Amino acid sequence: MSFSFSPAPSSAHPLTPYGWDEDWAAAFSPYAEQGLVPGRVVRVDRGQCDVITADGTVRADTAFVVPRDPMRIVCTGDWVALDADGDPRFVRTLLPRRTAFVRSTSSQRSEGQVLATNIDHIAICVSLAVELDLGRLERFHALALSSSSGAALLGGQDAGHTPEPVVLLTKADLVPDAATLSHLVQDVEAIAPGVQVLPVSSTTGEGLDVFGAVVSGGTSVLLGISGAGKSTLANTLLGQDVMDVQAARDVDGKGRHTTTTRNLLVLPHGGVLIDTPGLRGVGLYDAGTGVGEVFSEIEELATRCRFHDCAHEAEPGCAVLGALEDGVLPQRRLDSYRKLIRENQRIVAKTDARVRSEILRDWKRKGAEGRAAMQAKRGRVR
Repeated sequence: MSFSFSPAPSSAHPLTPYGWDEDWAAAFSPYAEQGLVPGRVVRVDRGQCDVITADGTVRADTAFVVPRDPMRIVCTGDWVALDADGDPRFVRTLLPRRTAFVRSTSSQRSEGQVLATNIDHIAICVSLAVELDLGRLERFHALALSSSSGAALLGGQDAGHTPEPVVLLTKADLVPDAATLSHLVQDVEAIAPGVQVLPVSSTTGEGLDVFGAVVSGGTSVLLGISGAGKSTLANTLLGQDVMDVQAARDVDGKGRHTTTTRNLLVLPHGGVLIDTPGLRGVGLYDAGTGVGEVFSEIEELATRCRFHDCAHEAEPGCAVLGALEDGVLPQRRLDSYRKLIRENQRIVAKTDARVRSEILRDWKRKGAEGRAAMQAKRGRVR
């Protein structure tokens, strides 16, 4: 295995390798006047966190920034202001986030869980050791494209900035046939148009030059289910075994949750990488924008429907159903779109009275149409 990267640029400020820049310095200036020091959270664990500062890594307590809103809990990737000394130090405040990757929690409440913050690239890791799950990939992609809105919810300073997604087809060495690998890449490109799709292998080094160049600028986060090869990939890029790994099961390609915390790692050739635990569930959270972009061809077809409020189910003049009948639009694609739209509406409706009202009105309309159709059918039978 051989691959190479460009050397990391030298920097004057000790925190520059972790992403510190003039904008962060400006955002921190009011806290500098209070005698606080800046740092970036590299790991969070049970109310405390490891924070890298100009003097090195310190252990800090988050007791002073425990919010009622779970979206404002200290997270790996955050920039913070903390005490200049003490053991432990105390985090006094979070700097406004630029971006955030947010999923909904598994609870019945409408809460979001922030997985990583201040990220520039989202690497969605999909293992080629098992059959591609295109539906799960569409879900990850929709959340990735909605990351800027997550930043806006969190008082982000650059809500218009969206992290750039990239799809990594890991364990590419398990698909030795070049034609088969090419078809797999094309399948992913078809559902994620415009997104860079890279077959990579930590065993042979395939694709790592390209991915190394991508992550060398800014902060990147690795996302995927257990067994997708995230930690192995992180170790390969780091050039040393920093993250523990375990073998995936042959039957389904899944692995144990070896990585239990989100860890921020500085790459030797430039860039910052956040490794995350394998995700069992990826619930949407305010991802309407992302769903629309992922299924842009369906959204475009919908503009041609006869009725502006077409549900694409049985309405006359529906361009979406027409494309389905003509074979232009795959049934799987439409089913996935409907599923994610419904799920996102349920999440949003829990906190938005207007959306709840619209959903209730739509249910009543469909119920009335169903009853009318049944009555008409009974009339014909008689």
